[in-house]
Amino acid sequence: MKLLLKGARVIDPGQKIDSGMDVLIEEGKIAGCRPDIKASANTKVINLSGMIIAPGLIDMHTHLREPGLEYKETIASGSAAAVAGGFTSIACMPNTQPVNDNRSITEFIRRKALEANGVNVYPIGAISAGSEGKQMTEFWDLKEAGVVALSDDGNPVMDAALMRRALEYAHSLDLPVIQHCEDKNLSMGGLMNEGYQATILGLPGIPAIAEEVMVARDILIAEYTGTCIHFAHVSTSGAIRLIRDAKKRGLKVTAETAPHYFTLTDESLQNYDTNYKVSPPLRSAADVAAVKEGLADGTLDAIACDHAPHGRTDKEVEFAYASNGISGLETSLGLSLNLVQEGVLTFPELIAKMSCNPARILNLPKGTLAKGADADITVIHPELAWTVNVQAFRSRGKNSPFSGRKMKGRAVLTIVGGDIKYDGLAQTT
Repeated sequence: MKLLLKGARVIDPGQKIDSGMDVLIEEGKIAGCRPDIKASANTKVINLSGMIIAPGLIDMHTHLREPGLEYKETIASGSAAAVAGGFTSIACMPNTQPVNDNRSITEFIRRKALEANGVNVYPIGAISAGSEGKQMTEFWDLKEAGVVALSDDGNPVMDAALMRRALEYAHSLDLPVIQHCEDKNLSMGGLMNEGYQATILGLPGIPAIAEEVMVARDILIAEYTGTCIHFAHVSTSGAIRLIRDAKKRGLKVTAETAPHYFTLTDESLQNYDTNYKVSPPLRSAADVAAVKEGLADGTLDAIACDHAPHGRTDKEVEFAYASNGISGLETSLGLSLNLVQEGVLTFPELIAKMSCNPARILNLPKGTLAKGADADITVIHPELAWTVNVQAFRSRGKNSPFSGRKMKGRAVLTIVGGDIKYDGLAQTT
């Protein structure tokens, strides 16, 4: 059966489309994108007046926990959370147990993703064995198995020589390297952003320079080797300044941030609520302003939710022992739409950062509504009011500081490969 989406505002930044159009889907592909497409026989028509049709959203920084930590999340539950959040593709980090540092784990993830039959799941392989930062993994074998990028995720590559070799080898295979920027020697023992709030709360701090030193080092290594590098969840004004300067000098640098870094500050920790404990930590109001500026001027290429689901036993403990992270797939779009409402980004700019740009960075054949492309589509109702209810999350992780938060705008239809995987249109009436 054909599917015809009618009457919406179609935004495809990659094709510079922002206009009232219809979208026709046939055999899992985009068959047409133009005004006033007529419905033929055997065509299901969905009227989407007042809504936005966008290329399927892509989250390039998700933790699915399987294998090994299924009580936090499974590939099936993470996929369900993703489509409910409007995502058609996600890239999953390698910090499973065991770590995704070999072909068998990568193939397991891909097989489980096919069984889940939800979003497109793209595994990210580890840079080093066990993500221990000592010995490089077999990059070519991981690529053949299906990884789309390399990262040690929350473990920064502290060894500069290892990072140099990783960048050079990955570059020869056209695999992006994603770095969690943290100098452990500077952040060791820290629990929150170093500053006034940490002082009055009596918690050891993590200085902004711990992130910035690593950003500076890896920019220099990438410049020396002539390779590209991607910086994950950027959170400080200094890091943004360094990345902005590197881009001005023509270096192959890309970067992402996460919704909590342009929404929350370290003041949120005044009640020691572990749902606000993340890595890197929530920063100051000045850093939040810098993140928004970096998004507006293009220094930050992408918004990635850094979905980090945990069980109650991981969060409902003393602050020092609580795990870092927010279950973010189902709130990411709602929080990011605030940037449009505040005038930080336009709708096309936001969609680029959540679809087209992640596809470009990860070299994925996604993020477009061009004729013949996979019919991965996110339909957004920009005015829909809703309230975050963590107990209704499809994710197993209910750890979110946004519980009870009122939102404006959300995904109401998620289509993957021409199939409707999430249908929330009923809630718009």
